[in-house]
Amino acid sequence: MNKLNTAVIGVGYLGKFHAQKYASLPNSHLVAVVDANADNCNDIAAQHGCEALTDYRDLFGRVDAVSIAAPTVYHHQIAKDCLEHGIHVLIEKPITVTVAEADELIELAKARGLLIQVGHLERFNAALLALGDRLGHPKFIESHRLAPFNPRANDVNVVLDLMIHDIDIIQNIVGVPVKQIAASGTKVLTESTDIANARIEFENGCVANVTASRVSLKTERKMRIFQEDSCITIDFQNRALKLYSKGDKEMFPGIPEIESEESLFDNNDALKVEIIAFLDSIQQGKPTQVSGEDGRRALATAQQISRLMKDN
Repeated sequence: MNKLNTAVIGVGYLGKFHAQKYASLPNSHLVAVVDANADNCNDIAAQHGCEALTDYRDLFGRVDAVSIAAPTVYHHQIAKDCLEHGIHVLIEKPITVTVAEADELIELAKARGLLIQVGHLERFNAALLALGDRLGHPKFIESHRLAPFNPRANDVNVVLDLMIHDIDIIQNIVGVPVKQIAASGTKVLTESTDIANARIEFENGCVANVTASRVSLKTERKMRIFQEDSCITIDFQNRALKLYSKGDKEMFPGIPEIESEESLFDNNDALKVEIIAFLDSIQQGKPTQVSGEDGRRALATAQQISRLMKDN
């Protein structure tokens, strides 16, 4: 099998897992990991038998593809430099700080014939992937993404930290532009919004009610999709999919009985599936499953929600 030369830029909490996946895949040769923290970088490199670098520019001319798992504020410059040197990029979410930065990267990738994939990891959750033909024409969507406080992601608000996962999924499911948004949120422990709710109305009339919190006492990642004749519940945390639909029998005169069907999935490695998809897109010359445009769309909606909460 032909191997792509790969690297990971930023090997903190999430980046170290990217390195692990690239090192394990048969079509990847992990050339190097890059991090400003030399000690941490050396440790990760030693685990995978690759080179440790403190300057990502030392990768130019040596690799085909990279994951960028550095802090969001550095995404644009690193990705721009990589694209200008012929390197495909997988950029952790959010794609960039601003929509204008995302637009520049998308245009640059098109001009150079390169691929951008954005790391919206939940797109590769087995329960979501199993939706298939169960999905019809959603009328109402409700999501809750709750997590205990973690000081690791305080460089962005909860909308860009957590809610953006559900924004991306919902926009991909509905498939039409946003018509209007109402939102509210508040600071609790940090200097930016820690809990938020948004009501997103789409051009086709579908409405989504989206809640995210990073100051919860429990972890929950659930979405319910209501459509004519059925309701679908996705439990991202437990990788479970449940379908409720009208049955043939009646529970009351003229009222059909509700039937349910539940599917449970193995503890799939969503990050590994995501990186496999990225490398396959490069080798097969096909679009990425979560494109730069997808990342830009989710970012634009997340920023609109943030502005409505007066939390830029």
